[in-house]
Amino acid sequence: MSQPQQHLNSNIPVSEIFWTLVDKADKKFSKIRDLPYYQRSRHDTYFSKVFKVYTQLWKFQQENRQKLIEAGLKRWEIGEIASRIGQLYFGQYMRTSDFNYLSESFIFYEAIFTRDYFKDGLFQDVNIANKQLRFLARFLTVCLLLNRREMLQQLVNQLKVLVDECKRVFQDSDFKEWKVVVLEIGRFLKADTAFMNVRPLRYSLVLDSHPDNLPHVPVAIAKRNLKLRDAVLSSFHHNEVKFSELTIDTFRMLQCLEWEPSGSFYQSSGSKLSQNGATGTGRISYLQDIADPTLPANPRKAILYRPSLTHFIAVLATICEELPLDGILLVYLSASGAGSSGAGHNESGCLNFGSRGDKGSNCIYPSDFLPFTRRPLLLVIDNDNSNAFKVIAEASKGESVAMLLSPSRLPPIASDFSHTSNGSLFTMFLTAPLQAFCLLLGFSGTDIDLDLYNKAEMLLSSSLNNWGLALASSDTLDPVWGQVLGDPFIRRLLLRFIFCQTVLTLYAPVYNKNEFLPTCVPSLPKPVLSPSYSYQSVILHLASIFSATKYFIFSEDVSPETVSTNVDQL
Repeated sequence: MSQPQQHLNSNIPVSEIFWTLVDKADKKFSKIRDLPYYQRSRHDTYFSKVFKVYTQLWKFQQENRQKLIEAGLKRWEIGEIASRIGQLYFGQYMRTSDFNYLSESFIFYEAIFTRDYFKDGLFQDVNIANKQLRFLARFLTVCLLLNRREMLQQLVNQLKVLVDECKRVFQDSDFKEWKVVVLEIGRFLKADTAFMNVRPLRYSLVLDSHPDNLPHVPVAIAKRNLKLRDAVLSSFHHNEVKFSELTIDTFRMLQCLEWEPSGSFYQSSGSKLSQNGATGTGRISYLQDIADPTLPANPRKAILYRPSLTHFIAVLATICEELPLDGILLVYLSASGAGSSGAGHNESGCLNFGSRGDKGSNCIYPSDFLPFTRRPLLLVIDNDNSNAFKVIAEASKGESVAMLLSPSRLPPIASDFSHTSNGSLFTMFLTAPLQAFCLLLGFSGTDIDLDLYNKAEMLLSSSLNNWGLALASSDTLDPVWGQVLGDPFIRRLLLRFIFCQTVLTLYAPVYNKNEFLPTCVPSLPKPVLSPSYSYQSVILHLASIFSATKYFIFSEDVSPETVSTNVDQL
């Protein structure tokens, strides 16, 4: 017999049972809230216990709502319980990368939003006003990750109005930090909406190959097949585009390393998940609709916002300890270069994750990775001193490290592009390659005809697949890449890297200048490709679609005349 039922039989007032449950739930919630997201597997049992209490509490208040209201329960107190459950789901998504938890979080937050749980007393009590502001900020993060753009805009508008009204009503209170939040989300959406909803950043089976259909690398080259199981994502740039602790670069990488729920991107973005909060069959059937049992789990991801070196090392150590035997860890770091200041012997540079005057203590050096090269590691370094990390390959402790390294210099771009307004161009090539190609040439999302863009997307998608086939069948492919080419996420990153490298190789303003080219370690072979799918031909095809061949320098055997017919046939 459940605890609430026992109390009811003992004639204990409903309100007393309720507040006892609230107190119990609050204590458990405070414990799990302080647990780090990266220590995931060891806290699954505790999450179940906390969630069980909140489920019990939520059900109890639903069954006894009228009695509780008569006893003095306020609507904002119901909203706070629902908000805690939404937070629990979101926290578990951050620990596990299980998309269903993110969907459940949205359902609870949407119920709070549509029912205005925090409306009563909003402008009489500054504490309730702050609860509503915190709720809106959390709901904004969930909507960002779910790509729920219509709801996002509603939330942004309400947040702006609420901050202004709070500032006017509560004159003695300081709402400066909330003004900053409003500015942050505005910058973030501006950076992320140039090509909004043209193509999801997540891996979509509508647009990308099913993992079962990917080509196999010969056993002679790849003795084993590794899967991307974990990723550490972090960036630190001064005045970078961010919302809360999610920068535009880590946001793009996080999305790029997940499966797009089946069909959800192609449904109306304004469609509702559920109107009934945490109950009803609509919610359950929706989750069944988006769950694809043929797909493996999302790689787990740890998002580190401006970590100290010791924290970064602790996270790497924890994840490496839990990494499955068939797993590879991806580490994505985007940061300002700190040059060689404070570097150790034979180290020519590092990544600076601290303030400008803070040399050494928050700099990540190549040697910091050496203890972790006992496990399979893929480093994606986006930094103007990324080539300094090549030394890791020569000093690894058991496993050969795979690396994708950004150019040391940013090419001149026809559009008004900067890291402080758009994020990293290299990261954009890895996560939204056609968008990066267009921005390089000076096109914004509003400039481009959608039919042309879709035609270019089809061309690029088929070309990347052909490049992948050629790589898999190459007898000179390095085993380091051979053992990960069967992983859909790493394969996609690698092929997009090749696209980025080819585009910048042929880009006229930086033609034949190596400092503008990204580097791959170990280097990739030049696979045999048919003339129509050779690297140069593909770039020429794409440039022709956008009437932008003047931006590139092609060899004499590849000319615009040879591709015009092919473009028309797409």
